[in-house]
Amino acid sequence: MSTSRRSFVKGLGAAGAVLPAVGLLPGRGLAEDAPPADAAAIDWKQFAGQTIALSGAIHPWSNAIAPLLPEFTILTGISVNIDFQLETTYLGALPIRLARGSSTPDVFMFTTYGQGISNGWLEPLNGYFSNRSLTDPAWYDESDLLKTARAFPLWSDGERYAVPITSEAMTLFINKEALAAKDQPLPQTFEELLAAARAVKTNGMSGITMRAQAGGNSSPPAMGFVFSYGGAMVEHNRVAFASPEAIAAVEMYGQLLSQAGPAGVGSYEWYNVLDDFLQGRTAMAIDSSNFATDISNPAKSRVAKQAGFATFPHLAGRGPVPFMSHWQACINSKSRNKRAAFLFLLWATSKATSLRTAAAGLATTRVSAWSSEGFKTAFGSEAAEAALTNLQNADVDRAKAILFHPQSRPILDAFMIGVNEVVSGAKSAKDAMTGAADRANAAIRG
Repeated sequence: MSTSRRSFVKGLGAAGAVLPAVGLLPGRGLAEDAPPADAAAIDWKQFAGQTIALSGAIHPWSNAIAPLLPEFTILTGISVNIDFQLETTYLGALPIRLARGSSTPDVFMFTTYGQGISNGWLEPLNGYFSNRSLTDPAWYDESDLLKTARAFPLWSDGERYAVPITSEAMTLFINKEALAAKDQPLPQTFEELLAAARAVKTNGMSGITMRAQAGGNSSPPAMGFVFSYGGAMVEHNRVAFASPEAIAAVEMYGQLLSQAGPAGVGSYEWYNVLDDFLQGRTAMAIDSSNFATDISNPAKSRVAKQAGFATFPHLAGRGPVPFMSHWQACINSKSRNKRAAFLFLLWATSKATSLRTAAAGLATTRVSAWSSEGFKTAFGSEAAEAALTNLQNADVDRAKAILFHPQSRPILDAFMIGVNEVVSGAKSAKDAMTGAADRANAAIRG
């Protein structure tokens, strides 16, 4: 599954961005030529002395950007106070803070885009991008962004309220040794995945691990099942996961975890999934492609040498449609330091900064960073190719339909309560999804 430079760059183009017309020299990636911040036609010091508050989840992006913040302060004279929390804690607390009209944080990681826009929490950004005192378009070069990253933040009226900061898609992780010990090939379809998971499960190792906690934050892997079975989460402002396709998808999800998952999987969040795989307690897992950096790091992973990365499974006769997303960063509409906050977002997502964060293993939104040697070394060529394939196979519109819905949080919560009921055996997939859809549609009407 390893890739040559030529096939890898071809994959980048298929992911939606045309590479600049320059050659790739052996040992060098395009991003090594990224123009530094001081090459931009911007007065970086125009807001010197201001302080902005940056909030987010403990996440590969926050881990990658935090060590670089002193450089931003030297460049701009703007200080950055950070507050990074566990993801579930952060996502629960942030809407409460914004709803109270707090002027901080100035900049924050965000996922519930529709809720933020409908409630007026997010600052519109098109005017900042068009302001030549704040943006140098040639230096920033939006054509270098993956197509999904260019399309993702666009609201229905063409306005942007966010800047994408990461790229991720649900990916299949495998312990090659565990599968080989049972003569199991790499699963391609869901049925093959179920058969392999059953075959490799032992008293000390689960066959597969995925999120199943009864909360919306656990929904990404299960949504990929729904999409791959031909279903959707939301259609025409109505919840759609009581469809026959979605019910069949959740039934398969439940079979995998109830028959081959770990004990207590009903309480699993992403960090439980990652830890199980790192410690060799599961033969397979499905979750964010961004796990690759930790999985491939021998200092963190007991399975670094035998870990494999693969495309999302598919239903026989259908192509895979994994859930994909871009974490986004937004500016608080009540911030007192909006222009300083925008300069931070511009710097943090520029070519030069993306090259630095990519070298730390972050899957950025930049084609040039994905093609760099630093990224492929930190992330791994096999993992990068799998992530790109899954990004290419994803359906941005289906992902945006749920993520950008104003009631996305209660919809996702209802969905995962239903999934949890199936995984635990409390209800059939049909009963669980029908009840979940009724609850979610009531929330929309309310």
